[in-house]
Amino acid sequence: MLLPILAMMLSSTSPRDPSPSLPVCNAAAPAVGIQRPLINSVVKMSQDWFDASRTSNDKDFITFINAQGPKLPGGPAEWLGMRSFLSNLHPCGVKSVEGNNVYLWVFDENADSFAVTHFKLGDSNVEKPEFVSAFLTDEAPPGYVRPEPLTSRMLIKAVQKRVEDKTARDQFSGAVLISHSGKIILQNAYGLADRTTRQPNTLDTQFRFGSMGKMFTAVSVMQLVQDNKIDLNAPIGRYLAGYPNPEVASKVTVAHLLTHTGGTGDIFGPEFEKNRGSLRGLKDYVSLYGSRGLEFQPGSRSSYSNYGFILLGRIIETVSGLSYDDYTRRYVFAPAGMTSTGNDPESVILPRRAVSYMGSDTKISRADNTLPLSGTSAGGGYSTLGDFNRFIDGLTSYRLLRRETFEKLQGGGLKANDGKLIRFDFGGSMTGIGPYIGHGGGAPGMSGSLYHFLKNGYTIVVLANRDPGAAESISNFAAHRLPAN
Repeated sequence: MLLPILAMMLSSTSPRDPSPSLPVCNAAAPAVGIQRPLINSVVKMSQDWFDASRTSNDKDFITFINAQGPKLPGGPAEWLGMRSFLSNLHPCGVKSVEGNNVYLWVFDENADSFAVTHFKLGDSNVEKPEFVSAFLTDEAPPGYVRPEPLTSRMLIKAVQKRVEDKTARDQFSGAVLISHSGKIILQNAYGLADRTTRQPNTLDTQFRFGSMGKMFTAVSVMQLVQDNKIDLNAPIGRYLAGYPNPEVASKVTVAHLLTHTGGTGDIFGPEFEKNRGSLRGLKDYVSLYGSRGLEFQPGSRSSYSNYGFILLGRIIETVSGLSYDDYTRRYVFAPAGMTSTGNDPESVILPRRAVSYMGSDTKISRADNTLPLSGTSAGGGYSTLGDFNRFIDGLTSYRLLRRETFEKLQGGGLKANDGKLIRFDFGGSMTGIGPYIGHGGGAPGMSGSLYHFLKNGYTIVVLANRDPGAAESISNFAAHRLPAN
């Protein structure tokens, strides 16, 4: 599962010539203080690893990893799959060191964002450092100067050029929308919906959106909260009678699920692959995963949980008496005017639904075999640019949620055991721009990103039928250059 994990966090594009020193890194001051030689060697190793991903052939890349690279899970096939993600990364110094854990600043030039790579040192100097994870962040190293805000007209030109350049290099295929205070100022489609028939993407193309569907689940839950049918602080066992694991049923609350603090784990892995064909409804997921225990005590920390949102979908079903799909069609999509959004199974032929493509360069292939049977309350459905724009309008006009409920979803959350507020999974805040509602989503062959900034009124929607990072490479670039509030 190494490649899908990276794909959810980092961007993807084709390898390029090496550029080991970016101006953005030179402007960012790394952590101060004398670093141990072993930590400096991790910095050097990561630089060599990223450079090798850009310059080496497949055989030499595998040889490098075995001889000089980090300790990695999986084998050569998974390592080669990482190359397109690694090729965009440029180390910018040490962020922090905590015991044997080393965190490095890296700049992802495709995503136009900083990321953090986490390595774990071995117990001895001869043991190779282990690569643990990488994740995008809105944080930046001290000294980094963020891009200057652009006027609306300049922003449109800059975004158009970036999308057109990436489309010309076969690194983007999808659609882009930017609106301001409800008025669309940029809307266009690029690339092919079907590479075999040469059918182009259009403004009406339906793109799979991955975890962006969690927004519909969160809104549905909060509708039932405002109708006094769900209590955020109630244990899930109140709504899921006979849940297989009594500890999970009694300790995990609805709020825990909305903040990914329930310790309920994920759905992807060997069990999912083995049972993919039988997972036809939310009940099937609960039957498969419901007996397992907690990964950690609820409320102690946050760990992204697709299964947690599966459970929220089941709660919506038991409380409303409707299937998840029927509920969202009736109470989310219809009131917002979203006529092109749904979770229909992949077996249903939808002429406007784009084909999903994974990989890059000469290794692009259809992602059909990786797709779930249908979308769920954790994501995986399909939608269009226009429908996501209408979704934002339905929220900000308070047609989907009352004002006080919307504000609770946008700004509320749950205090962890250390006293920090962990927000509901419905948005965040970006430095220099302020709070936003939205979500990203991705899996092999699909990438999506939605931002609606509450202070300046800008909405950015990008959908793509390519691997994760395709949409973020446009949406983050645009967000980081929005006009000042």
